[in-house]
Amino acid sequence: MTTPSAGPDPADPAPEGARMGVGALLRQWRERRRVSQLELALRADSSARHISFVETGRATPSRAMVLRLAEHLDVPVRDRNALLIAAGYAPAYPETPLHDPAMATVRAGLEQLLAAYEPNPALVLDGHYDVALTNRAVLVLLTGVPADLLRPPLNAMRLTLHPRGLAPRIVNLAE
Repeated sequence: MTTPSAGPDPADPAPEGARMGVGALLRQWRERRRVSQLELALRADSSARHISFVETGRATPSRAMVLRLAEHLDVPVRDRNALLIAAGYAPAYPETPLHDPAMATVRAGLEQLLAAYEPNPALVLDGHYDVALTNRAVLVLLTGVPADLLRPPLNAMRLTLHPRGLAPRIVNLAE
């Protein structure tokens, strides 16, 4: 993957893929998977030239091509939607929040799993490392963490690495 950006601009409502371009995103996924343009072209029944043109923006891939390339690069579903949006297409995969009534069975299963981990702290994170669910033992783990770090959305990365969060408790943090 290329050098990550400083992060999304909260004032920018456009998804990351729409700002970046489908070619750059596909190139990042191809490089992350350590696949050459030729290898991807052979897998996706295309040509290395077409893959090159898509990555450089000289060609616009069809919706089917975006999905086929994403499939052969083993791109996660959420990121496939980002690729589609970047190419100018509507997302293909719905994203249902965990607290939606349609997810009641999944949520109940996760809550049962979290309860089984007690007395050890356990968390369920989303794709952005935001905490979706926890068990009761997490309260003990978070004792002494300043309230401003515990405001929603509670992000596990920020909480863990922040100097006023859990970082001082990690013996080998520098490693």
